[in-house]
Amino acid sequence: MPPRVSRAAGALCLAAVAACSSHSATKSNGSPRPVGVTRGLAHPESVRYDSVADVYYVSNIDGDPSAHDDNGFIDVVSADSFRVILTLARGGRDGVRLDAPKGLALVGDTLWVADIDAVRAFDKHDGHVILSLDLAPMHAVFLNDVAAGPDGAVYVTDTGAGDSTRRGGNAIFRIFDGRAAVALATPALAAPNGIAWDPAFRKFLLAPGGREVQVWGPGDSVPHPFATGPGGYDGIEALADGRILVTSWADSALHVITHGVMTTWIRGLSGPADIGVDTRRGIVAVPRLEENEVDYYRIGVGG
Repeated sequence: MPPRVSRAAGALCLAAVAACSSHSATKSNGSPRPVGVTRGLAHPESVRYDSVADVYYVSNIDGDPSAHDDNGFIDVVSADSFRVILTLARGGRDGVRLDAPKGLALVGDTLWVADIDAVRAFDKHDGHVILSLDLAPMHAVFLNDVAAGPDGAVYVTDTGAGDSTRRGGNAIFRIFDGRAAVALATPALAAPNGIAWDPAFRKFLLAPGGREVQVWGPGDSVPHPFATGPGGYDGIEALADGRILVTSWADSALHVITHGVMTTWIRGLSGPADIGVDTRRGIVAVPRLEENEVDYYRIGVGG
């Protein structure tokens, strides 16, 4: 999510709710309707699909995205029913620290989480803490998204505070073997938010605050522009057919990039955050942070 966006802590409805199921109807603006919705969340920021367990993991900020309040949590949602089936980890319980969890990455049985100025790792089966790595001494400010690299490392974006009064931000951290290092730090990152590995490009896709979606490979001294659009990007994912999906807060929409050209697919998505892709069903999950829900859309061919 973008930095410096204030969110009032909404009352959390603990009961998971049902999906809606209109497959063919469209919104009045011509955008498709979701095939399912998970409501009753608490500022959901990121969704990650697990093809082995056939579930979605959803990070819930539950309050101020910059507050060290230890009340964030991660829900597990059934991919069949779109219902919350359990809470995997909750701040303040069972030795868990979660302040404002955002981006998620799944590597084997380990779920990685970006959490303001720390990176957490949990066992996806029972939620026990595997690692909690404090990046504040490395001047991490607003860790936002996480992606697994082909080198076995995990890469984490630091968007920054959105102003020039604090040191840090405009960085990508690399975590390997329990240790963190700065992989890249440059204003050219333009407040990096979403990050995803694209096996076709053999580069990371970056969704920054600026108007240009970028690509970057470990070892590159700067990111490179790839497609231009409204800016204010958040989640980004590469599809198997070569298309790239990216959300934008600037125009409250989900966009598709094909051959370097960005077009708008779904409009009217207030607070569209870090998307996840169900590779079994061909569905993209869009967390709508402002609405406390996750919407699910069929991707389709050329969709």
